[in-house]
Amino acid sequence: MSKGRLYIISAPSGAGKSTLCSMLINKYPAVRYSISYTTRAPRGNEINGKEYFFIDKDTFIKMIDNNDFLEWAEVHDNYYGTSKQQINNALNEGIDIFLDIDPQGAMQLKEKLDNIATFIFIAAPSLAELKSRLENRGTDKADNIALRLENAKKEVEYFKKYDYLIINDASNEAFKQLERIYLAEKLRTNQYNNVNEFMSI
Repeated sequence: MSKGRLYIISAPSGAGKSTLCSMLINKYPAVRYSISYTTRAPRGNEINGKEYFFIDKDTFIKMIDNNDFLEWAEVHDNYYGTSKQQINNALNEGIDIFLDIDPQGAMQLKEKLDNIATFIFIAAPSLAELKSRLENRGTDKADNIALRLENAKKEVEYFKKYDYLIINDASNEAFKQLERIYLAEKLRTNQYNNVNEFMSI
């Protein structure tokens, strides 16, 4: 059994990355979402252990000290981190993992995993559209939306450091682009160490 592949997904809040990744996961059983740890409060109907592992700041700091995270970052005044053990276990089981992280965390992983991970940036077609989506979501106050828009301006500057860019103007077309990337990356030669892994000789 071949190992799974890691897909790093970044996007400004409101660009639609969660929707697109959920569409892919629903279509392909071998794809899973990595569940990150965070110190932020749950939003709406979010459930601990499903969307995120919600923990307090002291616990998060202890995990940093124990070197439990593959990457971690502070975003919008909250901490987010990815468990090393969780990712390694899934990949060893042949599961493809989609990891939704901000550009800070993605750049940490770029240095460590550039040859074994695929980096995808998703953007909205305009800042005005991004603002509209955040307002329509109804989960953030005006000051939080303003902060997210300011952060979005900084985050999009990282797009050149990613392997692929998807402009999410229409979700169906953006999904098709994400699906093509996923399927093409599954055919990369660097997932194999020798011929015997894919061919009987």
